[in-house]
Amino acid sequence: MTVSPALVIFDLDGTLVDPAGSITGGIAAALEVHGLPVPDQSSLDAMVGPPLIESLRRFASVPEGAMTLVVQSYRERYISEGMANSRPYPGIPELLSRLRSSGYHLAVATQKPEGLAKKLLRLQGLDAYFHSIHGAPDDETLPPLPDGKVSIVAAALEVNHASRSRAVMIGDRRHDAVGAAANGIACIGVTWGFAEPGELEAQNLAAYASNALEAGDAVERLVPLRAQTAPSARIESTEAEASRCR
Repeated sequence: MTVSPALVIFDLDGTLVDPAGSITGGIAAALEVHGLPVPDQSSLDAMVGPPLIESLRRFASVPEGAMTLVVQSYRERYISEGMANSRPYPGIPELLSRLRSSGYHLAVATQKPEGLAKKLLRLQGLDAYFHSIHGAPDDETLPPLPDGKVSIVAAALEVNHASRSRAVMIGDRRHDAVGAAANGIACIGVTWGFAEPGELEAQNLAAYASNALEAGDAVERLVPLRAQTAPSARIESTEAEASRCR
């Protein structure tokens, strides 16, 4: 029986990958195509993170009868252009390499559809760093998950057999903090994403990071690595030491 792995769970858009306007611009274009009003830029920015349908209802007041068509238009543009325009934030590949090579388990928990999340990470050359990738259902005609990010973070913990005391979430929005807190794990807030002023500070998080290096330092402070040695091996080692002393 080995010690639970040290697990780092990352949000995707706004934390690992900069959408470079592909999300907000894509939503605006989809609304225009269907003759719907486009909200101001601050409202568009606030739509990065939550489930798309939830954001379209809340910030753009999209009628239910038009929802499927707007989502379809947005996804078509995102797949054809948006993913390729996205880029990892500065230092992210180095951070993932640092943590993975040190022995951390890495996972992604995003409210983006899971298949799309995997495709984006593969396109950006980041997928190989992760032990598991978790997202929302690929069928966006289904209602959003009732507990938002809570069940997605829980899935990452379960799949990686991680205890809550040896796991941490890294994200840029309140949803990440809520998902972490509901699962009893610490959360590191990153300031380079899409949080509104004061949004992360209001969550009283375990740590805050303004760059990837600071995020890595916070991980190592909050969830230090331990030797993952089986109890039987430790017993054998102790017995061997005792034998040499006799």
